[in-house]
Amino acid sequence: MKNITHEIIKFIICLLFGLMFINAGLDKLLHYMPMEKPTPEQMELFAAFEKIFWLMPLVGAVEIVGGLLFIFPKTRALGAIVILPVMIGIVIHVFTMDKSPMGMSIAGVLFLINLWMLIDNKEKYKALLK
Repeated sequence: MKNITHEIIKFIICLLFGLMFINAGLDKLLHYMPMEKPTPEQMELFAAFEKIFWLMPLVGAVEIVGGLLFIFPKTRALGAIVILPVMIGIVIHVFTMDKSPMGMSIAGVLFLINLWMLIDNKEKYKALLK
């Protein structure tokens, strides 16, 4: 019973994690979520992103694919690897440029969930490291 409860909790956490990334990826492609007024530093960053016109659609696509893979137990190990570079970018951005307590909290929790799934699936990665 305890193992089933653990699996259900893990599934719910992974489902929410995956849905957050799917939503973020869709927003990068469809721009449907309102944004706060950006700071001058953020405006400079967004202008740079606009010059690299393919970057945000690529990140959005990776977030969608990674989020979908993360939801299902059979593909979760792959999803955790796919989403890791995006997650690292989010953490670096939030802790260096954004610095909002809410953003840091959310990014920290999501990063820990991603690490948890990487560690939880470490046996599946051993073949990649041979």
